[in-house]
Amino acid sequence: MREEVFVLKFYGYKKCSTCREAEKMLTQKKIAYEFIDVTEAPPSAAELKTWFKASGLDIKKLLNTSGEVYRSMGLKDKLKNMSEAEIIALLASQGRLIKRPLITDGQRLLSLAELKS
Repeated sequence: MREEVFVLKFYGYKKCSTCREAEKMLTQKKIAYEFIDVTEAPPSAAELKTWFKASGLDIKKLLNTSGEVYRSMGLKDKLKNMSEAEIIALLASQGRLIKRPLITDGQRLLSLAELKS
């Protein structure tokens, strides 16, 4: 019987220094992953909702609050009036709003600290 190995999904952006550092760490630790450019193929709302729920994080922790898209959309003031579903839909439609890297095992989000150990 053959055991299936799940390859981590790594949602990142090649120009992001944090993503490059995370990729380097994964490679050094010989952890298999599939790189997905979050700006071209963001995760779906359903995926984001599943991962967010499993993480126990505040939904706002998934937002790239230092990014140009966040600022240009004026989200700092709008977020307090947005529902969780609206925020998830926004993240799924605009990958540059997602704080990166976003690494998942398919069920939950993984922190870099978890992967380092």
